Amino acid sequence: MRQRAFLALADGTVFEGYSVGAEGSTLGEAVFTTGMTGYQEVLTDPSYCGQIVVMTAPEIGNTGTTGEDDEAAHPWASGFVVHELSPLASNWRSQETLDAYLRRHGIVAVAGVDTRALTMHLRDHGAQTAAIGTEGADALVARARDAPSMAGQDLTGHVTTRAAYEWTEGTGAWATTARPIKHRVVALDLGVKQSILRCLVDHGCHVTVVPATTTADEILALRPDGIFVSNGPGDPAAVTHGIETVRQLVGKKPLFGICLGHQMLALALGGRTYKMKFGHRGLNHPVKDLATGRVEITTQNHGFAVDAESLAGLCDVTHVHLNDGTCMGIEHRGSGAFSVQYHPEASAGPHDARYLFERFVGRMNGAAG
Repeated sequence: MRQRAFLALADGTVFEGYSVGAEGSTLGEAVFTTGMTGYQEVLTDPSYCGQIVVMTAPEIGNTGTTGEDDEAAHPWASGFVVHELSPLASNWRSQETLDAYLRRHGIVAVAGVDTRALTMHLRDHGAQTAAIGTEGADALVARARDAPSMAGQDLTGHVTTRAAYEWTEGTGAWATTARPIKHRVVALDLGVKQSILRCLVDHGCHVTVVPATTTADEILALRPDGIFVSNGPGDPAAVTHGIETVRQLVGKKPLFGICLGHQMLALALGGRTYKMKFGHRGLNHPVKDLATGRVEITTQNHGFAVDAESLAGLCDVTHVHLNDGTCMGIEHRGSGAFSVQYHPEASAGPHDARYLFERFVGRMNGAAG
């Protein structure tokens, strides 16, 4: 028998469904993602730490789950909301149903929710704190109102590695390119996705992943050919240790940042970031490369954005979002350090943005020459 459950927003709006996944209740920022697939990658993306993720596709779970698709050792999303959870898993790679996967990892979830109405509410009123669970709706609303906003939170300490490690695994059978290892890259782990590390290996990089609080001197002591600054969760302006580290690294070695790494570079150069109303999350975001005029179909997951005007005279804006004009990429005029707000490793296009890894390798080749 299905147990009634609720999603309660801080503004008092309540959506009813039934409990799936783990028992209990949870808190987080309610956000929506427009991807019709990739739910396992969403759940395990460390950038979703502290967030309750609403899937807008009407049915989720029909292909099951497999350990090969995890982006981290375990899911990081605080909660999960779907309209219909498929009771069956029909895919040759499937190892477990989504419901069993959620229960095994302790992820509280709600199904049977009118996710169309919920998404429209979040678009109109903005992403906000929420609670989901089987307790009374009024109690969940009160908990949501007491929960802290995502603004001002540095969550990188929750998701980063505790010790440095070497990463040597590429994408294997899925690789479109595979090159001999030529460059040593240090990746500052603010919540890195494993797919990014695999793409770096595919492009000839030996990767050393270091904790988020690693200093610039410690990174340079590893004698890298290039430095990568990863994606991650929370408010970029609150990640003061990362901003300072990137500030000291700019100009020392070729530097490439993705998502939170993009925001770290902007802030390190004296720019500003701001919280978006509901953010960009999904697999279908059109981004224009201003240098070539080419449009890429990209995967995105962020609730904060870079204020391009705050970097006037210091950086060139290299990419923009075609839906709202948001800054999607920058390049520092003084050092050539560059970054993008979207995820070139995620293959939404499917390979529209892989050239960014080529660019990073090219910068390291030039520095070595």
